[in-house]
Amino acid sequence: MSEKIYVFKVFERIWHWSQAGLIIFLLLTGFEVHGSYSLLGFEKAVGLHTIAAWTLVGLWVFAIFWHFTTGEWKQYIPTMQKVDAMIKFYAIGIFTHAPHPFKATTLKKHNPLQRLAYLGVMLFIGPLIWFTGWFYIFYDKWTEWGWDQYLSLEWVAFFHTVAAFMMLIFLIVHVYLTTAGHTPTSHIKAMLTGWEEVD
Repeated sequence: MSEKIYVFKVFERIWHWSQAGLIIFLLLTGFEVHGSYSLLGFEKAVGLHTIAAWTLVGLWVFAIFWHFTTGEWKQYIPTMQKVDAMIKFYAIGIFTHAPHPFKATTLKKHNPLQRLAYLGVMLFIGPLIWFTGWFYIFYDKWTEWGWDQYLSLEWVAFFHTVAAFMMLIFLIVHVYLTTAGHTPTSHIKAMLTGWEEVD
């Protein structure tokens, strides 16, 4: 037996989908800038990539403010409790129709593995992308600021690309795991409507 509970507030859903759209757009334009393919042209891709990056920075700043003023930041506090059960579920349980070991509530929206993954994005992947991206954007100021003796554009580009691939892997896994609900689309519906179906 299952019931529906209101888990995701309007702002969370807008923030989630806006962030997803911007990240996908940044990946597409970023890989074009990197030379992986040609669609928009290098200069246009760089310009649009930069605009999208600053837009995402603004969204993240606003989201951080919202999370701290509403207390929702507590949803991301990592825990090792039930991590082993979640790993077993994602590795085997999904394929054997085992019951989900985590029940979402309004006070605990994310399972332990999600919390660890989001923490990794916020503390490692995100900062690596932003710092290398800012070094890229302000490359013409390096000499003026004295950074040229400490930084190498080749290494900045390398680590920015590594972070982009890490974000792409996170995105692929994230999308795949949305199919682990009651139905393959139930988690997506929850992020559209706010209502999550739980046992």
